[in-house]
Amino acid sequence: MEIFDIFLLEAVVNGILLGGLLALLSLGLNLIFGVIDVVWICYAELIMIGMYAVFMLHTQQGWPLLAAMPAGIAIVAALGAALHQFVIRPVLAAEPINQLLVTGGMLFLLQAAATLAFGIDFRNLGVRMQPILVGEMSISAPRVIAFVAALAGVGATWLLLSRTFIGTAIRAISQDRAIMPLMGVNPDRVFVITSALGGALAGLGACLLVLQYDIHPAIGLSFGPITFLICVLGGLGNLLGGLVAAFIFAQFISVGGFFFHLEWGYVIAFAFFIAVMFWRPQGILGGK
Repeated sequence: MEIFDIFLLEAVVNGILLGGLLALLSLGLNLIFGVIDVVWICYAELIMIGMYAVFMLHTQQGWPLLAAMPAGIAIVAALGAALHQFVIRPVLAAEPINQLLVTGGMLFLLQAAATLAFGIDFRNLGVRMQPILVGEMSISAPRVIAFVAALAGVGATWLLLSRTFIGTAIRAISQDRAIMPLMGVNPDRVFVITSALGGALAGLGACLLVLQYDIHPAIGLSFGPITFLICVLGGLGNLLGGLVAAFIFAQFISVGGFFFHLEWGYVIAFAFFIAVMFWRPQGILGGK
């Protein structure tokens, strides 16, 4: 019984660590939707591009990993701004279904481009870390690093949104975009900055995922649907709701996987999502 309790506690801890990473991934997507009111179906593909950027700079160009990661974040931030400027901006006035189709098309375009550029082989950064032993528990060191870095990213984003002028403008335009031009704020500029910030968060997520997972063109499909479901579960566009939903979702995956099987953990998490949608379609903390 004691060993059982230790393994259960280990599953709970792993769920918390996974929740921090999922919270970071959902934050960027929620931020973009909350301000621009467009769901980036291709958001996870930005993460995939960031993983390839870090991998290529470190293994092919010989950059130190601590230099390749900030460069990867900058690359994905620039890609996010370019995506808004050249893909999203022309369809801002279009129907939501057209916006979804455009970002969905970008998903397949980025996947195809990565396949042509890098092939379908699985790549690995080759970083090996010893697990952290806490009593009889064995905790993955990359997951702990990812959790701490994810919380730092979430905290830095909160400080930016709450303590800076551009952060105030981002929050204001998410509440009433029609009146902001009368207050001297350029919505187009705020949209581009928000897209770059969302891209930077995707780039940070890529730096944390590349320490734990193999890289391939379809890696985005492993995180994209989960990230989107977390955003919807918390209330699409609600940043706090996304954070809460990420930890709930992660616990279902980790603890459900402990009692049954990892795949059953995902099944239980998805079943919970469907049940919540019947009870509260707007999400846990979403408005009506």
